Amino acid sequence: MAPQMEFVSKTQHYLKVKKPQLERERRARINKCLDSLKELVAEFQGNDAILHMDKAEMLETAVSFIKSQVRKPKVPAAPQVPMDSFRHGYMNAVNEVSRVMAATPGMNVQLGKAVMIHLGCEYNRLSEASTPVQNTELCSAPMSPASSGYHSDEDISPAASPAPSAPVWRPW
Repeated sequence: MAPQMEFVSKTQHYLKVKKPQLERERRARINKCLDSLKELVAEFQGNDAILHMDKAEMLETAVSFIKSQVRKPKVPAAPQVPMDSFRHGYMNAVNEVSRVMAATPGMNVQLGKAVMIHLGCEYNRLSEASTPVQNTELCSAPMSPASSGYHSDEDISPAASPAPSAPVWRPW
C-alpha cells in the first residue's frame, strides 16, 4: 500500500515553514545591528561596560548617549580646503574665462570688460570673507590681477591691422 500524499496549501506552507524562517532571519538582523550599535557606542564613549549589558540596557544607554551628543554645542568645523587653494583655483578659472573670451571671434569688448570686472569684484569679495560686503554693485573698476590691465583691438592703430567687423576681446 502506497503512502497517501497530503495536500498542503500555499497558506499552510507559509505559516508552517516560511513565516518562522523569515522571523529567524529578522531576529538575526536585529541582533547583528544591536551588536554593531553596542560596539559603536562603546568606542565613542570609551567605555566597554556597554558590551556586557543586555539588549534593553544597551539600547537605553545608546539612546541617552546619542541624546547627550546632540545637545552638545557644535564647534564649527575648519574649512576642508584652505582659502589659498580656493583663491588659486578661482584665479585659474578667471584666467580660463579670459582666454576663452580672447579666442572668441567677434567678442564684444564691453561685455568682456564687464565680465572681468565682475569676476574681479567677486574675487575681492571672497577674499574679504570675514568683512561683510553690503553692496557688490559698487565695484566698478577691475580689481583682481586677472581683470586689470586688459585692452582690446580698439586700442591698436588701424594701420597696424585691418579693422575687424566687430571688436575682439584680447587679454593683453
